[in-house]
Amino acid sequence: MEQTTFDEKTQDALSVLFEQFWVLRSEDPAMYQLIRERENRLKRYVSEKFGFDLIVHQHFIKLEKIPVDPKPWMGIQDFADPMDYAIFCCGLAFTERRSVDEQFLLSNIAEEIMEMYPGEFPLDWTNYKQRKSLVRALKKMVELHIIKNVDGDIDMFVANDEQEVLYEVTVYARYFMRSYPDDLFMYQTTREILDTEWKRHEADTRRKRVYRKLMFSPVVHRETEDDPDFAYIRKYRNRMRDDLEEHTPLRLEVFKNAAFLVMEERKQLYTLFPDQKAIMDIALHFARFLRDTMNQYDRNVLGEIKMTSADFIQLITRLKDQYGHGWSKQYRDLTSKRVSEELLQLLKEWELVVVEPDTGMLVIKSALGRVSGHYPTDYVLEEDGK
Repeated sequence: MEQTTFDEKTQDALSVLFEQFWVLRSEDPAMYQLIRERENRLKRYVSEKFGFDLIVHQHFIKLEKIPVDPKPWMGIQDFADPMDYAIFCCGLAFTERRSVDEQFLLSNIAEEIMEMYPGEFPLDWTNYKQRKSLVRALKKMVELHIIKNVDGDIDMFVANDEQEVLYEVTVYARYFMRSYPDDLFMYQTTREILDTEWKRHEADTRRKRVYRKLMFSPVVHRETEDDPDFAYIRKYRNRMRDDLEEHTPLRLEVFKNAAFLVMEERKQLYTLFPDQKAIMDIALHFARFLRDTMNQYDRNVLGEIKMTSADFIQLITRLKDQYGHGWSKQYRDLTSKRVSEELLQLLKEWELVVVEPDTGMLVIKSALGRVSGHYPTDYVLEEDGK
């Protein structure tokens, strides 16, 4: 009888499937083989709990991951402009017309992308900004192994639009895009595309929604007083906690207004809060400082605190006066305004702060109260003794 719980290697395999776009046999044969050996267990689990398809191909393995709601971090972080995505998609269309191992020049794909580009204005590779956009798109295609760089340096194209590079289409080019049940031209918005996902999950939809939210988000907030997804988490917290601990190294924590997955020991396979960036120290100090001064702020029924951008900068000024002596030189030398800008960006990325689009007010989520940072006693004594 096949075991129902996952051993450590199976847990690692599941982690890789969630963290990576795909596992290529040629690039990581050990992980590819590990997943193949545990294919049935993994397929059953991701299908039952998340409603995901695990695609096992002779050249790669891919977990088709579809979120409940798209988040900014789910995009391609190396891209700087919507044009990058459009050029990237045109590049995918170019490779679909080529056979595996077929070679082509940079000028070939650049010319066809110009013809296919759907923008309001045509592309012009003599334009520096547009050349940079093409470089970013092609670099990402190489990084994802959709195409292979055979000869030449794409970075040289930035300075010289006559520069040539030789590429080759890989076996993975036709498998990057997931298939859809209907023609994409039938959809008007991304929400319509996402909604079609649930048509094939009429059973256990709520469970699959909350599992996806927990695995894909830093924190699942209670959005309203009667939030049905959050109510499900609270009702089945014990069952879900046992299940997640049996199949992952993660533990479910549920509070009045927030739920999230935590890990007792840091593993490189996961992206975790806090990480090792210097700005993260400031985020932890901010959480502690805000909790110590909590009585100065009004909280709504969801445990959120609202403040203006000016109030936030003022708070960072006070924070810097109290904790700044131990920050990295980079942040000791920055103004409070610059520190607040970087800190706000970090907290937004981790979904601990949102900015109201209409008012510009900062909404600090209750989950921030679950973390805290302070200096060790010996450092404080040393600082006081100066």
